[in-house]
Amino acid sequence: MEIIVRLDVMMARRKMKGRDLAARIGITEQNLSLLKSGRVKGIRFETLAKICAVLDCQPGDLLEAAPGQTSA
Repeated sequence: MEIIVRLDVMMARRKMKGRDLAARIGITEQNLSLLKSGRVKGIRFETLAKICAVLDCQPGDLLEAAPGQTSA
């Protein structure tokens, strides 16, 4: 199963720039960019909660599980 990050979609809906979101949740713009692109192996629940609070959404609005290749 693959996890797809939909953070960019929610940011667009809220008309929020990456710079603003990064500042409000206390991470660097570079780390936010890595998160948006899905190039991270994990996210702290604390960071996820801050993102959800700022964007007024639920974790399920930001993350989607999609069928993918499984390793054997």
